[in-house]
Amino acid sequence: MADQNKDLQALSDLPTKRCALVRELRGGKDFANRMSALGFTPGTVVTAIQNYSHGPVLVTIKDVRIALGRGEALKVLVEVLPDEQEEQD
Repeated sequence: MADQNKDLQALSDLPTKRCALVRELRGGKDFANRMSALGFTPGTVVTAIQNYSHGPVLVTIKDVRIALGRGEALKVLVEVLPDEQEEQD
């Protein structure tokens, strides 16, 4: 399982304008339920709109803008997607 997690990073570390796939939620049952209700389910694409490395992280997920506190964003593990789409434009 360690090999699967090596390419994962916290959502709080996702650079602005980068897309990633939600892979894992690290928190209790209440946290997982809340995040799932917001659309943070494994396999869902999330895009960082604003991440200044302090304060809340602003993301879009399922065409909705959501601001997450840094502590919450630390518990959402994502797999960063390649920039291929930007290169094609």
